[in-house]
Amino acid sequence: MLAAILAFFTDTIIGDPLGRWHPVALMGKFIGWLERLFYSAADSDRLKFIKGALLVIIVLAVSYAAGSGLLYLAYWVRDAYDFRWSEYAVTAVVLSFMIAPKSLAKAGQEIYALLAKDDLHKAREKVGLIVGRDTDKLPPGEVIRATVETVAENTIDGVISPLFFFAIGGLPLAVMYRAANTMDSMLGYRNAKYLCFGRAAARLDDLLNYLPARFTALLFIMSAFLLKLDHQSALAIMRRDAKKHPSPNGGYAEATVAGALGVRLGGVNYYFGEASRRPYMGDPSEALSPRHILEAVQMMYTATVLFLLFSYVIIGFNQ
Repeated sequence: MLAAILAFFTDTIIGDPLGRWHPVALMGKFIGWLERLFYSAADSDRLKFIKGALLVIIVLAVSYAAGSGLLYLAYWVRDAYDFRWSEYAVTAVVLSFMIAPKSLAKAGQEIYALLAKDDLHKAREKVGLIVGRDTDKLPPGEVIRATVETVAENTIDGVISPLFFFAIGGLPLAVMYRAANTMDSMLGYRNAKYLCFGRAAARLDDLLNYLPARFTALLFIMSAFLLKLDHQSALAIMRRDAKKHPSPNGGYAEATVAGALGVRLGGVNYYFGEASRRPYMGDPSEALSPRHILEAVQMMYTATVLFLLFSYVIIGFNQ
């Protein structure tokens, strides 16, 4: 787990450089190419599902092989040049691309700063880059809600899940998880095009995040205790509201954070002008304010550090 700790510090210090050569961007291009190759609107629903499942299998196999290949390269460098740290260096760098705590924190902090300056227009634009809902008419409270929900839910698939799969299966499994999550973000929509074609990708993502989502909720409760937030409410609201979320996993993060912060999340979102009502999670003990964004970011970082510490004690210490 030393490599995971190094990856976390690499991401925290350097961040996640954007660009077309970023590994996740390359995954997206490969998935998009396969989609163009396999998808046909003229296919039956059954054939769309089969082709979508085949796409999933190919992407999983290629991503796992890529992660394994990078490790073999590191081993070769180690043996050929007696560079003992090559395995850790390669693993830490690649894993840092698979997690995104700094990107998540930076987005939240930038929205907080814009709201603090009463620049609602730019805050709406910024939050529109990290959520899928319409944001051009959001009032300040809804901008805050969207940001807190995104920080909470993305702590699962952007941080804890890739670290979880690294802990149980090393770099190849972490890379494979990120590919699966990227497929879900590109194909896992409930619309006419992707309902059947993207179903396998969406179901796989739900399955892979099942355990990490529940671990994230527990980590958030511990984080709330350490940060002197309401950890008792975090547990109570998680138990009461987590299953209300349309995702089998997202509610565990959002409900727990809502309880810890004493706010209510959920409500009406608009997608392409059409209203979509989400069940409420949490009680509105406090009105949403910009500081809740910073508290959500603090919970995300604290949960990440706790996961790394627990993983090192349980796994790394015994290696």
